Amino acid sequence: MVVATLAFITSVKFAQADQNGEALAQRVGSGNPAVGKLRIQSENCRECHGDDGISTAVYAPNLAGQYSQYIIKQLKDFQSGARKHPVMSVMAEGLSDNYLEDIAAFFASNKVMKGNGTGGNEIARNIFLRGDMDRNILPCKSCHGENGKGIYSETDVHPVIGGQQRTYLREQLRYWRSGERHNSPNSVMNIIAKSLTDVEIQDLAEYISGL
Repeated sequence: MVVATLAFITSVKFAQADQNGEALAQRVGSGNPAVGKLRIQSENCRECHGDDGISTAVYAPNLAGQYSQYIIKQLKDFQSGARKHPVMSVMAEGLSDNYLEDIAAFFASNKVMKGNGTGGNEIARNIFLRGDMDRNILPCKSCHGENGKGIYSETDVHPVIGGQQRTYLREQLRYWRSGERHNSPNSVMNIIAKSLTDVEIQDLAEYISGL
């Protein structure tokens, strides 16, 4: 078991070397990726999120290379009811902190999700890079980075969204706009999404998924 764990961690380090030089510890956090790989099998996480965090369902998010701290927060929000989902609220219920950390560490240890470069809509690109302050729309890059690969600091972790499932992105933006989802810091996503039109949401989902 020890040999297998060391071999897994070594493979993770090679995978992480391609992730813009970000430190393995920063993205993976305090969990054990090797144990997490076993846990996603026992908890059936891979049924929707795939063996390596690339979703097999368009309405389920990719988790590959997502910051573990962000994954843990979402799972805890499902547990507390701060975020609701008919499947995830049940799946997260009863999971211990150790389980959450290990599961998150495994998904975070995989190569960061990446789009196919499509979706070069100019309107969406302008919103992503420049925003529209007249409508209280901050540039997406200010929190998620110019390529949508997230931003990590000692005080905040902004998730990877570049390369995320297009349908999932579209639906989440709609939920933010309607207020059905409201678990972002200071409700920033609700404020931004409230000003987006249906067309802009569709275009943004297409653009971001391609990053």
